[in-house]
Amino acid sequence: MPLLAPSILAADWWCVGEQVRAVERGGADLIHFDVMDGRFVPNLTAGYELLAAVKRRTSLPVDAHLMVEEPDRLIPKFVEAGADWVSVHLEATVHLHRTLTLIKELGAKAGVAVNPATPLWALEEALHYADFVLLMSVNPGFSGQRFIERSLERLR
Repeated sequence: MPLLAPSILAADWWCVGEQVRAVERGGADLIHFDVMDGRFVPNLTAGYELLAAVKRRTSLPVDAHLMVEEPDRLIPKFVEAGADWVSVHLEATVHLHRTLTLIKELGAKAGVAVNPATPLWALEEALHYADFVLLMSVNPGFSGQRFIERSLERLR
């Protein structure tokens, strides 16, 4: 089921609350919150404190997309801050089943994200225990990138 999930990374951070309300009015299904650690991807973004502030200002579910190394160390903090959905990268997770189980035990929906160059067969086992899949259509780490057209073929 396709969902409309605008990324908070694209927002003007000085008026995030106002922009969250605008996407609510526009029909968004959830707020996508990109988390980057400067290790798994070269950029850094805000952490769970900003997610908590966004969550206080919206009734929409918040999806924390963890583009980080060792996601297990951050998952509890993001769920405690209000993340309703948490996705981790297949490429950054040593024990994916354990990581997805942790997310579910904490009460959030557990998702697996996959980079554009990762073959889809690598997802086969994860599909048995993930609640959702985030199929990346850009390489993770930077906003404003050009859409990778082949991503549409991968959806089929």
